[in-house]
Amino acid sequence: MARDMSDKDILKMELDQLKKELKNERTPVSTSAKEIVEWVDEQYAEDPLIKGVPEDTNPYKEKGGCIIT
Repeated sequence: MARDMSDKDILKMELDQLKKELKNERTPVSTSAKEIVEWVDEQYAEDPLIKGVPEDTNPYKEKGGCIIT
């Protein structure tokens, strides 16, 4: 797509994108990191990768074994 556009069109597209990005609210990494840590601490008790999945409700448990005779 960019190959078919003139340099002026490409620069206009980049300028439009930068204007859109300028409107995004930015927060410091220190604030975002604290929020992420708090969220993880709240959610980890229900995380099946940490807690594990009970055998009776595990949808990926093998139903039967493979028998080679």
